[in-house]
Amino acid sequence: MDKFFSIVRGFGLKRGPQRWLGGVCGGIAAKLKVDVAYVRVAFLLFCLLPGPAFVAYILGWLILPDQNNKIALESFISQRSR
Repeated sequence: MDKFFSIVRGFGLKRGPQRWLGGVCGGIAAKLKVDVAYVRVAFLLFCLLPGPAFVAYILGWLILPDQNNKIALESFISQRSR
């Protein structure tokens, strides 16, 4: 799993400091260098389409590192393995 998490960190995409929930939209906006409002509106429109938008957001929250380079899923797995 360490290789997976190092690959995720290598993308350079982090959950953003401008958070409403998990910071996923803020992180995407920071990476794309656009206003976070555009990404949030795009996500809301994506939610209106049939599909797993909520699941994609939760996966992004679990897998993307935060501003301190910590990944929620990695922390959870390491705590469970102790």
